[in-house]
Amino acid sequence: MKLLVLAIGESPPAWAQEAALAYAGRVVDGYSVELRLLPAARRAPTLDAAQVRRREAELLRAATPTGAWRIALDERGRPWSTAELTERLAEWSADGARPCFWIGGADGLDPTLLAEADLRWSLSPLTLPHALARVVVAEQLYRAWSILRGHPYHR
Repeated sequence: MKLLVLAIGESPPAWAQEAALAYAGRVVDGYSVELRLLPAARRAPTLDAAQVRRREAELLRAATPTGAWRIALDERGRPWSTAELTERLAEWSADGARPCFWIGGADGLDPTLLAEADLRWSLSPLTLPHALARVVVAEQLYRAWSILRGHPYHR
C-alpha cells in the first residue's frame, strides 16, 4: 500500500528533509511512504489569503490520485492516538485504500478542500512548522506500520 503525503511549501531545511525521508524509507514490506512537496502559491499584492488557499487547493486536488482516501491535516481536526492511526492503516490496507495526506501552506487548507476530505487529522493543538509536520506524519506512519509488522521500534 502506498501512503502519499502531499505538502504545500518551500524546500524544507536539510534536517527536516533528512528526518522525513529517513522515516519514510523505513516503511517497506508491501508498504511505501511518498513525500511530495508542492510549490506554495506566490504571494502578490492582489492575492489575499483566501485566494492563496484556493490556488494551493487546486494543486493538492490535482496531485491527489483518483479514488484516494483524503486526509486533511488540520488543527481543528480530530487528534488520533498512535493506536487509532494503526487501526486506520490496517483498515486501509485491508480495503485496498490509497491514503493521501494533505498538509496545507502557510495559510492553511482551503475550506472547500477541508469539506472534501474524508478525514481531518489534528497532529497537535500546537501550530507546527510545515517541515516538522512532515516529519511527524512520516514518523507516525512508520510507527503504525512497525506495530502492524510486530517490529520492535514501537515499545
